[in-house]
Amino acid sequence: MGQAHRGIQRESEKNMKTRILGKSGLEVSALGLGCMGMSFSYGAPKDIAEMVKLLEAAVERGVTFFDTAEVYGPYTNEELLGKALPAVREKVVIATKFGFSLYEDGRPGWKGLNSRPEQIRKVAEASLKRLNIDTIDLFYQHRVDPSVPIEDVAGAVKDLIAEGKVRHFGLSEAGVGTIRRAHAVQPVAALQSEYSLWWRKPEAEVIPTLEELGIGLVPYSPLGKGFLTGAITETTELAKNDFRSTLPRFTPEARKANQAIVDLLSEIAQEKQATPAQIALAWLLAQKPWIVPIPGTTKLHRLEENLGAVEIELTAQELQSMDEAAAKIQIEGGRYTPEIEAMTGR
Repeated sequence: MGQAHRGIQRESEKNMKTRILGKSGLEVSALGLGCMGMSFSYGAPKDIAEMVKLLEAAVERGVTFFDTAEVYGPYTNEELLGKALPAVREKVVIATKFGFSLYEDGRPGWKGLNSRPEQIRKVAEASLKRLNIDTIDLFYQHRVDPSVPIEDVAGAVKDLIAEGKVRHFGLSEAGVGTIRRAHAVQPVAALQSEYSLWWRKPEAEVIPTLEELGIGLVPYSPLGKGFLTGAITETTELAKNDFRSTLPRFTPEARKANQAIVDLLSEIAQEKQATPAQIALAWLLAQKPWIVPIPGTTKLHRLEENLGAVEIELTAQELQSMDEAAAKIQIEGGRYTPEIEAMTGR
């Protein structure tokens, strides 16, 4: 981002707005920080000391909501947060996830889904140690495991909550039937799912269900895995160890076609003296007061840029115009490979 057009930026934590995730009472900063990319998926893991500094800078700027998972690394992302955040434990809300069987030799990825109650407890105990905390603030099922009744999953987390090891229960990429069944056993504080101006499927059924039940929504990839920032074009070379290189939506042809959505954001950004990323985040924040996006970054200037979105007010007319323009844009390419997409919406 050039010096001439830096967009709206934030000064200090005292001005950071907060939101409550549904009816849970869990209050967090209006924007959280997705930490996955610091250790996993987007090329080589970043320098630990630099990422500790970035996490500390986020806290200084008022971010209180940090998202990780055991599978990110595996394990190394939780360990990173365990180095950076214990000193400010009273200020932060830490979310992590269970739901996979991981390779015992430490290689990336997972062997399969696993949400058996004994596995949930095992993951919780191990995550607490890596995170260097006594209680997990928000414990998500990372993906729905069709071989384990969701009632058993919710019951296992309910037990952990009763023991003080977990504060709140969350789901990720779950379908409305699963959400309702889980919520009946143990109230679901938040659903984490992809949601952005270029992935709006949750609007059809999921968001109305969350509103009815009083469950917060935590959109991951709110910047389209970086595409909505405008920093990725059809000519951008993605490294082989960058998982976006495997996604249909990130082929050069799809990127060329999807540039139209970035152009729309850029047009609004110019009018608002902001950046495309800030407009994409402001659009999400304007949808519901219980939506808390978690953009990820490994760069301080991007963190500051993202946080500037909290100050941007989009009018009803601007939101309507954006919706009308976006409706005319055909987004090309699936967001995931068929194998990964099959694990969503259950």
